Amino acid sequence: MQGNPAPIRVVIVDDHAIFRSGLKADLAPDIVVAGEAGTVEEAIAVIAVQRPDVVLLDVHLPGGRGGGGREVLAGSAPLLGTTRFLALSVSDAAEDVVSVIRAGARGYVTKTISGAEISGAVRRVAGGDAVFSPRLAGFVLDAFGTAPADIADDELDKLSARELEVMRLIARGYSYKEVAKELFISIKTVETHVSAVLRKLQLSSRHELTRWAAERRLL
Repeated sequence: MQGNPAPIRVVIVDDHAIFRSGLKADLAPDIVVAGEAGTVEEAIAVIAVQRPDVVLLDVHLPGGRGGGGREVLAGSAPLLGTTRFLALSVSDAAEDVVSVIRAGARGYVTKTISGAEISGAVRRVAGGDAVFSPRLAGFVLDAFGTAPADIADDELDKLSARELEVMRLIARGYSYKEVAKELFISIKTVETHVSAVLRKLQLSSRHELTRWAAERRLL
């Protein structure tokens, strides 16, 4: 019998110790905190030693040269292939979102989300997906350049009207539960539509879907 999957190791980077403690307590049991940091320098050092699966990274941090989370990403560049970064911030400013995504973060969520939601976001980022709070995903367009790509009619013609609706919401970072609520359908139906969209567009993950939709200005 196959055993339980290995836990996801994370490092929490935030300059507020109380927030780090609260977040640590709220994470699901399959997510283990391997380290914490409160400044740019501490973060780069802890990440280099621990080499976690995911870093929960506050955007605005003291220390370093004033670059905050973006500077942590730059200082951890050699690890970007194996360690994934999820920005976690009170800020929903477009410049903050775009700057950390361009620096290598795989997602951006605001601190208003619940412990269950952040745990789900950690799992998705660890699995290779891009994750964004629903209202922030449109900012990611800037991270893919400014020249709109031509939309191939034959690509869109492959999708039904409902599949197109589901595709846009998933690409914006909505969870299956949020899509189901938005479109008044079941989660299982959402899963079926997502599988069909990925198959028809010959994509393998939500991350690829977000890139595909962003390049075509469909978000």
